[in-house]
Amino acid sequence: MFVEMTDRHKLKITVLKRLDPKEIFDVYPVAERDWFVPCDIYEDGQEFIVDENLRMPEGFCPSAWQTMYHNIRTLGFGGNLPYFKEKGVAVTCCSDGMRPVIFKIERI
Repeated sequence: MFVEMTDRHKLKITVLKRLDPKEIFDVYPVAERDWFVPCDIYEDGQEFIVDENLRMPEGFCPSAWQTMYHNIRTLGFGGNLPYFKEKGVAVTCCSDGMRPVIFKIERI
């Protein structure tokens, strides 16, 4: 049996906002640490291109990638998310509960 592969698409990931724990918590839920600052892996407005093979771009946080990959895979294979009116777009965040980063993913 022959199965035809679906077309794959490039994606653009934009860092919308890195949150500072001070923006989220009045009182920290755990003991304060020196790394409780906005994520230093990214800059607000930074962009990454994901090729048709849906490989993680160089310099991208592996933990954030794993958290977001279900949306990346859906958009990369031409699907759309039912939560957004716009086709080929998602807004998501990493799983860092103390200093999350919010991303926009767009099919290009």
